[in-house]
Amino acid sequence: MALDTAQLVSQIQAWGQELAFSQIGVADVDLSSAEPGLQAWLSAGWHGDMAYMAAHGMKRARPAELLPGTVSVITARMDYLPREAPEGWQALEFARLENPGEAVVSMYARGRDYHKVLRNRLQKLAERIQGAVGPLGHRVFTDSAPVLEVELAQRSGQGWRGKNTLVLNREGGSMFFLGEIYVDLALPATEAVSDHCGACSACIDVCPTQAITAPQRLDARRCISYLTIEHAGAIPEELRAPMGNRIYGCDDCQLICPWNKFARRSPLADFDAREGLSGSTLLELFGWSEGEFLRRTEGSPIRRIGHERWLRNIAVALGNALRASRDEHVLSALGARADHPSDLVREHVAWALSQAV
Repeated sequence: MALDTAQLVSQIQAWGQELAFSQIGVADVDLSSAEPGLQAWLSAGWHGDMAYMAAHGMKRARPAELLPGTVSVITARMDYLPREAPEGWQALEFARLENPGEAVVSMYARGRDYHKVLRNRLQKLAERIQGAVGPLGHRVFTDSAPVLEVELAQRSGQGWRGKNTLVLNREGGSMFFLGEIYVDLALPATEAVSDHCGACSACIDVCPTQAITAPQRLDARRCISYLTIEHAGAIPEELRAPMGNRIYGCDDCQLICPWNKFARRSPLADFDAREGLSGSTLLELFGWSEGEFLRRTEGSPIRRIGHERWLRNIAVALGNALRASRDEHVLSALGARADHPSDLVREHVAWALSQAV
């Protein structure tokens, strides 16, 4: 008896819901139309230090090269807005940015490492499929390999590419993670949706560093998320003041997006904010020893930047706070790190202290 693939897709979507995915889609593997845009972005150097982007070249746009035998990609979306997010959470998050002494961590990073959460659940979904169809060549991904996630999500109807380059969904905004299962099973693609940004340019206008150079064009080298997470060296001086009190990531282009009034809270405790990563002061977090940093960020995406970059980021934020108010406690905390063994930390601490002049 022939496999009813349309019925199988419906079944996969139902299983996905049971695993806390908000939506499951299917895309084909011909992404050739995305290659010129990817090549232009790489050629312009907008990927900055992310050498892995260039190293994999066009493999990102060629799923069957990444995993030979792949003929379909199952895409998944998982909401991450914390369960306890109050009504008016966007305004609350913007208010944090107005409090120079508060340490602001991007909302997605306040809970458990999403890579682990999604990967485990995608693997369970793949096992359910395999149980139904027999041997299945597959591999799960979540921001972990050369995969054109946004392109695949857009093609499979998860949403459209917003002007900030993120996927936007009419029922879920953009506060969600994406994941994929590459499979060697031909499945009917789910239908793409149309763009609903219209004339809105709120995300472009709000970006503190003007990293969104045009609709759907992001110069990662100017993006605060890139600077605080991916970038290993010194943060360019002209971009330090615009960072404000953002010490890991930046949510501004999502907070301002009108579609995020529809963002959904996650049903999972995994994305609840950990103690210390929401509402803490810069001084508290700057005081963490390396051991305390490792202990408090265990199982968190923040751990990957290491203690040195953590101190670098907070030093910049403390410098910005110092410019706003010559606080003796801030001066004292920075002074205590002025002779740090790391050149990177010392340089940013020196800059921060210079902001008191």
